[in-house]
Amino acid sequence: MDLATARAIITGGASGLGLATYNLLQKHGVPTVVWDKQITDANHIECDVSNEHEVRIALSKTIEKIGIPNICIQCAGIAPAKRAVGKNGPMPLEEFSRVIEINLIGTFNVLRLVAEQMLKLKSTENVTRGIFINTASVAAFEGQIGQAAYSASKGGVAAMTLPLAREFAQHNIRVNTIAPGIMQTPMMAHMPQNVQEELAKCVPFPHRLGHPEEFAKLAVHIIDNEYLNGEIIRIDGSLRMN
Repeated sequence: MDLATARAIITGGASGLGLATYNLLQKHGVPTVVWDKQITDANHIECDVSNEHEVRIALSKTIEKIGIPNICIQCAGIAPAKRAVGKNGPMPLEEFSRVIEINLIGTFNVLRLVAEQMLKLKSTENVTRGIFINTASVAAFEGQIGQAAYSASKGGVAAMTLPLAREFAQHNIRVNTIAPGIMQTPMMAHMPQNVQEELAKCVPFPHRLGHPEEFAKLAVHIIDNEYLNGEIIRIDGSLRMN
């Protein structure tokens, strides 16, 4: 895909991985609209990805602003930690459901509605018409105690990558997923410094947390590399959680 003719949506693009990706696409001159609950930029549209009505409105506003997007990068998500049964009893079911609703159902909700519009774009044989890059996590494969809801949601994102890629292959639309390890996001920055240092030691190489800019560079490479389709790509310094 030629970035010179690209138009992008980034969900969760107001901070962390999404913001880094937004900044990099801006440097490449790609017209990009952010969908987020936080509004900090003229190119931001307030949107709850799990709400069909809000996504339809955000998509309509996006098309008015930049045209039909041919790139959709999904970084919106939440990562609460809670045991299935804690000191105060079982985890409230609505808290588990909320994680699934935002991380998994929200990802699918955005994809299905944006894909409907992408199908209206002209297609050339063996040239990418559109691309989706979803965000899973290493927790999809090696979840820790307290991550049952988060791991289930990200495992779902990973699991639907291949069937979606197969479904949209006939339309020259690619679907890939990035599974980040421990990244230096705002959520991580709020943790005590000693906790961050201990987490960094768990990474074989390099011994540090991942930079959001590294996620962004991978996303741009996936866009550029047309033979990447149906893949779940880990970016984690070879981290494997025990």
